[in-house]
Amino acid sequence: MESHKLVLPEHLNQFGYVFGGNMLKWVDEFAWIAASMGHPSCNFVTIAFDRVEFHKGVKEGTILKFIATETKLGNTSVQYKINVCRGRSQGENEEAVFTTQVTLVNIDESGKKTKLPD
Repeated sequence: MESHKLVLPEHLNQFGYVFGGNMLKWVDEFAWIAASMGHPSCNFVTIAFDRVEFHKGVKEGTILKFIATETKLGNTSVQYKINVCRGRSQGENEEAVFTTQVTLVNIDESGKKTKLPD
C-alpha cells in the first residue's frame, strides 16, 4: 500500500524540521489503515514499533511517500515494514527518510486479542 503526506509548518520543530512525533503518528495511522484494508473484518490496535530509524531531516513543503509491506502474519497479529521517502524534483531518485516495523493485534469488543479470521 502507498500513501502521501504534505509536510506543513505546524509539523515542524523550532529548527524547521519535522517533529519525530508527527512522523510516528503518521506511520501509526498509515500502518493501521494498511492492516484494516488488508484484513477488513479485524479491529486492530498498535502493539509495537520496532527499530525506528530517522535517516534524513524533513523540511516544510516536502511530499512524503509512505509504503507499507506486510512482513509477518501471526495468529492474532500482523506486522508491516514501513518505508517513508521523499521525492526529488525533475525525476531524480527518491530518498529514504524513515523506516520502522509496526505490529498490530486484532482485538475483540472487550479489548482482548483475538484470532485473525482465516
